[in-house]
Amino acid sequence: MLTVALVGNPNVGKSLLFYHLTGNYATVSNYPGTTVEVSQGRTNLAGRTCLVYDTPGMYSLSPVSVEEAVTRRLLWEAKPDLVVHVADAKNLPRMLPLTLELLAAGFNVILVLNMMDEAEKLGVRIRRAELSRRLGIPVLQAAFAHGRGLAALRREMAACLLGGKAGGHVCREHPLAIKAGRCLKGRYPFAAAVVARLFLEQDKEIQAAVVARENKAVLADCLTLFADELAQQEAGFFAVWRYREAEKLLAGVFYPGSEKPGGGLVDKLTLDPLGGLLPAAVVLYAGLYLFVGRFGAGYLVDMIEGVLLGEIILPRLTNWLSALSGWPSFLSLLTGEFGLLTLGLRYAVGVVMPIVGTYFFFFALLEDSGYLPRLAYLADAGLKKLGLGGRAVIPLALGFGCGTMAVLVTRVLESRRERLIATFLLALAVPCSAQLGLIMALLSREPFALLLWAAAVGGIFFLAGSMLNLLLPGQPAQFFLELPPLRRPALQAILQKTMARMRWYFAEVIPVFCAVSFVLWLLQQTGFLAALTAALAPLLGRMGLPPALGRVFLSGFFRRDYGAAGLFDLYREGALSEGQLLVAAVVLSLFLPCLAQLAMMIRERGLAASVLIACAVALLAVAAGILLRILLCLPVL
Repeated sequence: MLTVALVGNPNVGKSLLFYHLTGNYATVSNYPGTTVEVSQGRTNLAGRTCLVYDTPGMYSLSPVSVEEAVTRRLLWEAKPDLVVHVADAKNLPRMLPLTLELLAAGFNVILVLNMMDEAEKLGVRIRRAELSRRLGIPVLQAAFAHGRGLAALRREMAACLLGGKAGGHVCREHPLAIKAGRCLKGRYPFAAAVVARLFLEQDKEIQAAVVARENKAVLADCLTLFADELAQQEAGFFAVWRYREAEKLLAGVFYPGSEKPGGGLVDKLTLDPLGGLLPAAVVLYAGLYLFVGRFGAGYLVDMIEGVLLGEIILPRLTNWLSALSGWPSFLSLLTGEFGLLTLGLRYAVGVVMPIVGTYFFFFALLEDSGYLPRLAYLADAGLKKLGLGGRAVIPLALGFGCGTMAVLVTRVLESRRERLIATFLLALAVPCSAQLGLIMALLSREPFALLLWAAAVGGIFFLAGSMLNLLLPGQPAQFFLELPPLRRPALQAILQKTMARMRWYFAEVIPVFCAVSFVLWLLQQTGFLAALTAALAPLLGRMGLPPALGRVFLSGFFRRDYGAAGLFDLYREGALSEGQLLVAAVVLSLFLPCLAQLAMMIRERGLAASVLIACAVALLAVAAGILLRILLCLPVL
């Protein structure tokens, strides 16, 4: 099958083109060995079915971020028949160096100048035909948000794939890299000059590939000579050369216009350190709290899990299975308290799926509108103290809607260190919307108690993040990102993105939930869960809490709002004093993540790291409860 890779900087319209080409026939999956998502789908070009990859954003074949490394690895391993380089027309001088790299690597390339509508508004003029002649490849103009240029691109893609070449382009690589490339005798997916240049730039993946293919003695003698020559040059020597080559090619071809981008009032307001806080708060409140938290985690969960599954489907299914099955243990495995259907499938389909769906829709809206990078920019300075970059604001803010989904979204963070810190903080001190609403309703009668609860949970959040930043090896990832203009997103593209990611959810997450349900069923059959409840009583006594709260904390593990609801019932019955209520609310907020969130942690961070995080969170929650009991002068029970 012919393969096509869509390549380009972040926020240039690759994903929109991908969904125009593939429609709903697309899947989202992690690239092997990473947590970075790569979408793939199929399209028909001149009667031939082609596989299309939507790659993460990249600036160069010399990767800096994980996303760039994944895209470079895909190009290296998949060696696509055609590379469509999607570029922002108004920023062409910054985009063209990547085109030169792709051509030098030997790829069959089409350059697409997208967002021509925005470029034309700014007075940008591009002599497309002349640029095509200079590069020796097809150059097309488009505005995918309005459907402009799609038909012409499909025709050109078909011609290039069936004709075998996009054009007779000339290899544009630095003479030093070309000379160094003559040392290489092995076969590589990229042209020898580019492989040699990446080797000289001390790219570890490329160095390992070269060492495996070449005679070590010849390699050492030849490339060492060029490495010494490169060492005499300034840092970024090859990158500077490519930008100068791009400038030469664009001379008399690209006219930037007189108007400056990003001059609108709304655009400036969203980037202002102070003025941008209000729009950010409105977006997060409306999108994450109201849409994801209240509508997704509230209304949709109540309808699907409470009514559709809880009152209609599962009761009838349970009765039907009871009539057919004569094995009580097998029936318990399917429809018991921890059954595969009544817990695993119910949680996956009834509880988490509505939250995942609403979040994917909202996240796609942020992506396509161009607001997501602005949100990360505003949060970067504060999150740096916790060892996190600006991108972490998305999973952390989402945690107040649903912690399970927030753990999944830690994938947007660049380093394993950042993902680990964010996952720990989400498990420790970010209550989901259901739990948060119930606790705030309980404590709102005593404003001072509510203030103490917020101070305790917030203080532990910042203290834990600061300590992890100091203790974990490594440095916080450098924060850099493209700031695109704000745009009106296309609803069709948002819906297609949401559906593709939802298909991934069903394929990847449901088996995890069913596996956890099976483990809990085994623990129940052996009596371990009942023993655990009894074992919690002495520990609760040291926090000044009655034994009845043991069931509340265990219920909170299965679902956080269950635990908060149990706490509400105990307080309403008069079983808790106001001081005990405050201690219980803090400990419940800090206690183990819920079952769904723990399952997602195991899926994303692995079993060992998840168990370690869960143990550390439980210890911190107990320590906070004991300390708060001492400060409030409550007696030990």
